[in-house]
Amino acid sequence: MDEIINKVANSSLEVFDLEDYYPKEISTQIDIAQWLFEGILLKEKDFRESLKNHDWSQYQNHLVAIHCSTDAILPAWASILVTTYVSPFAKKVVLGNINDLYIAFYQDILSKIDYSYYQDKPVILKGCSKKPVPETAYIIAIQELQKVAKSIMYGEACSAVPLFKKSK
Repeated sequence: MDEIINKVANSSLEVFDLEDYYPKEISTQIDIAQWLFEGILLKEKDFRESLKNHDWSQYQNHLVAIHCSTDAILPAWASILVTTYVSPFAKKVVLGNINDLYIAFYQDILSKIDYSYYQDKPVILKGCSKKPVPETAYIIAIQELQKVAKSIMYGEACSAVPLFKKSK
């Protein structure tokens, strides 16, 4: 019988897996609607009092997305004021939903990576995430990898889709 050889393991392919950078911190959404009269009306005095009495320490080391789940029309300062209370505790604060939070997180992380390791190498941008990696993170990663990689494919080594090949 012929020996089974794992060609993928023996290849020079490098895998770039965005799940390796997925946040380990707790991700939390803070809904401003909880402090609005009937969920839609901001009464400044009551709003400020509610924020003052809220336990902000519960967000210690969290990644926080501030949003409003209702169709309330809020003044710009409302989310900024919430930020002043949560930012001493949170690791990161953004305006938006959890996906917006993850996009901002990946923008930070991916901008700090030294991509020189992938210089002139064939790279697989690993797909099929088990975690909710935002599609925008892939867009950021491909732009950075394109600067250095010889070629880039997407997916898994057994069924990768070619995306980029450096011209000679």
